[in-house]
Amino acid sequence: EDQAAAAYEKFMDETNEDIAVKETESGHKTAKKRDTDAETESLKKELELTQDELDAANTYYDKLKPDCVDNGLSYTDRVRMREEEIQSLK
Repeated sequence: EDQAAAAYEKFMDETNEDIAVKETESGHKTAKKRDTDAETESLKKELELTQDELDAANTYYDKLKPDCVDNGLSYTDRVRMREEEIQSLK
């Protein structure tokens, strides 16, 4: 009977210790999940803002693109036009 009581006490101590360890692990995992979720939300907002900036830059680029694209003039025509422009500024 003393042996059974000792075994029971040992079992209860181990069980209580196991429960405490699992509760602590659960608390750590919950905190880690909360931190990860907060970081995910922050990164999603940052991604959304960055995407908005990229969209605005692409829109501006598309607006400027026709002014910068070669419109079929040969090099000599462009040189002549540039020279005329410079002469008109003098």
